[in-house]
Amino acid sequence: QVQLVESGGGLVQAGGSLRLYCAASGNIFSIDTMAWYRQAPGKQLELVAHITSGGSTNYADSVKGRFTISRDNAKNTVYLQMNSLKPDDTAVYSCNMVVTIVYKGYYWGQGTQVTVSS
Repeated sequence: QVQLVESGGGLVQAGGSLRLYCAASGNIFSIDTMAWYRQAPGKQLELVAHITSGGSTNYADSVKGRFTISRDNAKNTVYLQMNSLKPDDTAVYSCNMVVTIVYKGYYWGQGTQVTVSS
């Protein structure tokens, strides 16, 4: 079994920064893509950023230049550095990983609330 545990959310003023963490644990053979999603009240789930096992990254247009995704393969951890936060960034942020134990599977964290006040 695999568990993803997130941390780092909270309340911040507009223009501020937060860093999200998501660590995977369990009998992991390998991890492919790691990603961060978010969902604001009344809105659809949105892919914020993802990073491949080779380190290639991709971002939603709304966060380009402000957010940075990174990973530490030795720690099975993905990070999301969020700068210049805006009230529109307020959402529940969840991490997702493609993890191989025996077979490849998709795993989700529990979600962490990010609230940006104006």
